[in-house]
Amino acid sequence: MKLIYSILIRLSLALLIVLTVWTVFFYFTMIDEINDEVDDALEDYSETIIIRSLAGKELPSKNDGTNNSYSIRPITREEAGQYPAIEYYDADIYIKEKEETEPARVLRTIFADKDDNYFLLEVSTPSFEKEDLREAVANWILFLYIVLLVTLLTVSIWVFYRSLRPLYALLHWLDSYLPGKQHEPVPNDTHIPEFRRLNEAAAQAVERSEQLFKQQKQFIGNASHELQTPLAVCNNRIEWLLDNTELTEEQMEELFKTKHTLNYIVRLNKSLLFLSRIDNGQFTDSRPVEINSIVKRLLNDYKEIFSHYEAQISLEEQGRLTITMNETLAEALVSNLLKNAFIHNKEQGHVRVTIQTNSLTLANTGQTEPLDSEHIFERFYQGSKKKESTGLGLAIAEAICRQYGLHISYRYQNKEHIFCLQFYLGKS
Repeated sequence: MKLIYSILIRLSLALLIVLTVWTVFFYFTMIDEINDEVDDALEDYSETIIIRSLAGKELPSKNDGTNNSYSIRPITREEAGQYPAIEYYDADIYIKEKEETEPARVLRTIFADKDDNYFLLEVSTPSFEKEDLREAVANWILFLYIVLLVTLLTVSIWVFYRSLRPLYALLHWLDSYLPGKQHEPVPNDTHIPEFRRLNEAAAQAVERSEQLFKQQKQFIGNASHELQTPLAVCNNRIEWLLDNTELTEEQMEELFKTKHTLNYIVRLNKSLLFLSRIDNGQFTDSRPVEINSIVKRLLNDYKEIFSHYEAQISLEEQGRLTITMNETLAEALVSNLLKNAFIHNKEQGHVRVTIQTNSLTLANTGQTEPLDSEHIFERFYQGSKKKESTGLGLAIAEAICRQYGLHISYRYQNKEHIFCLQFYLGKS
């Protein structure tokens, strides 16, 4: 989720919580204030009635046009003790003039005359529909929330993009940056101290990355020459010993084992150096490469190399597959997948290759259990040890795919190990 969307969602939730709390507080505060005003009026009205009653004067008319009403009834001392001295509550009363029931605020109080006779007085006045009030408040608060939300989001988006313009410029620069290539300096045309520090940190990180890239590139070149030479010398000396000295059978067997180990180290060294060059992005030139011709040429070579397996080979071309990438890497990608299919096959097994316009699929027989799909593309992972394998073929294939945004997958189906390589046409 983008930063702006995360901020907007959190602002919306925060605004919703604040307005909800404020709405509840406003509603109850308003209800309390209205009740206070009505209670004061009821108290004045009740005092007038009590004074007139105790003085023996004529009580106010119950039909005075104000919709106020009252009732007085005598009660015993015991009943008087059961009621509070004064009580306010909400109730529904029947308005005779309107012939309907309406909500009202009621005051109930107890008073006594000079003869110690107790009376219960209830005074009521029409009130408002609290349900209607709650609905009105909720509707207006919802309207206010929508207006505030739209306004806040609009202003926030404008402020966000204006304020974070230097950050997006830096991100755009980082997207186009590749180690070892010519590039523009890190943009730093901002007066905001935090962004200036971020751009300076990015520039320092890029400088360190360039230095490490040059050092790794130099190391790879040196290692390629320095390691291959002594390995070749050792190999030549072993061959000379085998050709020019009289050795016992046991000595010759040990020398052959040593020669085999040296050949394995040579292959391993070449694979590691090649993998390092891929990871360091040293294969930069690209052009449209036809995968069909590479597959057919390498397939014929591996048929001869691994003819002792007596495997059945089939190639099905359902389309022409062309992709823009480095030709050396394209050949290495196909070669490692085909070599993997032959090396880990079984005698009299089969290898099936299917080419479509956007995919390359290789299926082969082999061990009867599926491989670990989570670790199969890791370096030196081997489902079953083969003397011809260095354990780096699939790691190299995965590194090439990662560089060009391709997708490689493995599955075990119908007793076949299937590797599927998907190309997204139009991407390089």
